[in-house]
Amino acid sequence: MSLNLASLLRESANANPKHPAIILGDSKLSYGELHAYCQLFAGALKELGVEAGQHIALLLPNVPHFTIAYYGGHYAANPIVPLNVLLKAGEIQYHLEDSDAVAIVVWEGFLEEAQRAFENTASCKHLIVAKADKTDISAPDGGHNMTALLSKASPVTTLPSTMPDDTAVILYTSGTTGQPKGAELSHFNLFYNAEYAGSKLMPLDDTTVALATLPLFHSFGQTVIQNGVLGAGGTIVLLPRFDPSAALALMQDHRINLFAGVPTMYFALLNHPEADGFDLSALRYCLSGGSAMPVEIMRAFDKKYNVSILEGYGLSETSPIASFNVLGRPKKIGSIGLPLRGVEFCLMDDDDNIIGGTENAGEICIKGHNVMKGYYGKPEATAESMRGGWFHTGDIGTRDDEGYYFIVDRKKDMIIRGGFNVYPREIEEVLYTHPAVAEAAVIGIADESHGEEVKAVVALKTGHSATEDDIRAYCKERLAVYKYPRVVSIIAELPKGPTGKILKRELRS
Repeated sequence: MSLNLASLLRESANANPKHPAIILGDSKLSYGELHAYCQLFAGALKELGVEAGQHIALLLPNVPHFTIAYYGGHYAANPIVPLNVLLKAGEIQYHLEDSDAVAIVVWEGFLEEAQRAFENTASCKHLIVAKADKTDISAPDGGHNMTALLSKASPVTTLPSTMPDDTAVILYTSGTTGQPKGAELSHFNLFYNAEYAGSKLMPLDDTTVALATLPLFHSFGQTVIQNGVLGAGGTIVLLPRFDPSAALALMQDHRINLFAGVPTMYFALLNHPEADGFDLSALRYCLSGGSAMPVEIMRAFDKKYNVSILEGYGLSETSPIASFNVLGRPKKIGSIGLPLRGVEFCLMDDDDNIIGGTENAGEICIKGHNVMKGYYGKPEATAESMRGGWFHTGDIGTRDDEGYYFIVDRKKDMIIRGGFNVYPREIEEVLYTHPAVAEAAVIGIADESHGEEVKAVVALKTGHSATEDDIRAYCKERLAVYKYPRVVSIIAELPKGPTGKILKRELRS
C-alpha cells in the first residue's frame, strides 16, 4: 500500500486548482500554481542527481518556497529536514551532518551562515538559494538559484510509491539537553495527524483562511497550518515573523478564521495597545500549543474575541498532535485535553510502572500512530525514549476521572526543595494573576541548605510597577510555604525561541 504526504496537496489542487492556496503580501499562489511548482522542484532535484530516499534540508522562513520545497521533495521521494532559521553556521553544519542531508535550500537572508556550514560539510552536495526577487538568478559559488532551477526543470507529475512507514520528515528536537536529535516521522504519522487537524479537531474546508505565523519549520505550524489547511483546501496567509501589529492587520484584512499560536502570541495580541481598533469578528477557531497556556490569558482572550481557545499537547516525536481539547466536548481550562483517537496515554513513575487512579502525577507516556519511528541514527537514544513500547515524553502530568490530562511540568524542570517536589507551572500560574506581571518563568537554583531554591523571573507590563518584594509577598500569600519563590528577578523581557516559547535554559545559564 502506497502513501505519500504530498497527496494532501495533490488532491486539493485537483479539486479546486484556481482557489488561493498561499498568500504572502501582494503575492498569491493558487492550488494549481503551487502544485505545479512542487512538481517542478521534484524534477529539479532529479536533474541535480539527487536520488530517491536522500535527505533535503530546508532553512526557510514562512515563504511559499518552504511549501514548494517541502512537497516537491516528497514528489521526488526525498525526506525533508526542516531547520530553525536562527541557527548559526556550526549548528547548521551539525544538522546537515547528523541528518545526512545531500542538499540544503536556503532563504537569501540566511545565506551567510548556511554557506559557511555547507562549505564545511562534505556530505552535503547542493546549495539551493531561494530569493524574493525572481528576476535575480545569481547564485553563490557552488550554489544554485531556486527560480532558475524551476524554470529549466521537467516536472515530476506522478507521486512516487512511498510506503506509509517510509520516512517523510526528520524534525529536530529543541536540544534543551544535549545535542538535538532528529525524530523520524513517517508519511502515515504526518498524513493522519494532518487529517485529524482538518477534520476531527476542526471542520476545515475551502472557506478556511488561516494565519501562518507559527514557523513552518516547527512541527505545530507545519502539521496544523500547512498540512492541515492545504489538505482541507483552505487558504494560508503567511507572516514570516510574528509581530502583533502585523498579525492583527492581516487577521482583519483577510478575514482570518483560524489562528494557531503559542501563549506568548496570544498575550501579545490581547495586550496590544491598538488591538481594539482591529476587526477580528471572522475569527472562529483558535488553537494553542508549544507550552502551557496561562489560565488568565486564555480566559481574557476568549472573552475579548468571543472564541474558545482549544489547548492541546504534542512533541516533535508525536507528529506533533497527541491530545487536544476538542469541539463537542467540554473544554477544561488548564488541560491539554483528551488523547487522539487511536493514541494511548499513561502516567508512569520513575521505575516505569504505570500509575493508576486520578490526580497522581507521573511522566506522560504515549503509544499510537503518531509516534515517531525513532531518532535518526541514534538507536540507543531511541531505545531509551521508547522503553517498554511507550514513548517517554519527559513531561509530568495528571489525569482526572473523565480522562483529561493536565501538564504539571517538565520532568527535568521539577524542583526538589528540602525534599518536597515543586512544580514551576503551578507557581507561574499564580505569577500570571499578578496585575503587573506580563511574563513569568520559574526555575530551580542551587541552595546550600535546601538543595534547590525556587526562583521566579518576571517581566512587567508596560506602565505597571512592582518590586521583587511585592512579587514575593504576592506568591507567599497564595502558595504553600515550601513553594513560593524566595528569589525573584525582574527583567525587561524573558528570552524566547523562534516559536515564542520561553527559554528556561537561558535563565539558568
